Amino acid sequence: MTRKAVEASFAAAIGPYSHAVWSGKRLYLSGQTPLDPATGQLAEGDIGAQTEQCFKNLFSVLAAAGLGPKNVIKANVYMTNLADFAAMNAVYETMFEKPYPARTTIGVAGLPRGAQIEIELVAYGKGKRKKSEKAGPASE
Repeated sequence: MTRKAVEASFAAAIGPYSHAVWSGKRLYLSGQTPLDPATGQLAEGDIGAQTEQCFKNLFSVLAAAGLGPKNVIKANVYMTNLADFAAMNAVYETMFEKPYPARTTIGVAGLPRGAQIEIELVAYGKGKRKKSEKAGPASE
């Protein structure tokens, strides 16, 4: 099976991974930290600002795949301080319309580059696809 990857110029990858990979009509997006792709640095500001930057990055990956926020069916949110949950949630709810995607929020000890938050998404839809240069099992 050929891996069908999505790469977005607006989202920064800081490791050997694809921004997203198709499996049937499901698109699995890698977690995005609040890196500003223009500077390569973390977005400045509080958890609200970092949450907004995560979504800017994620939505650019969705757009590169021909999808949008309405296609998101699941979100996983990783936070280094769950005391910031209400502030994150205030930004999060502006990113989607009801009915909201399913979501899990997990407290973690640390995230890459000292980020306060990382968000990953699963989306569903036809979108647009192109074959990645790499191939391998879909389960990788």
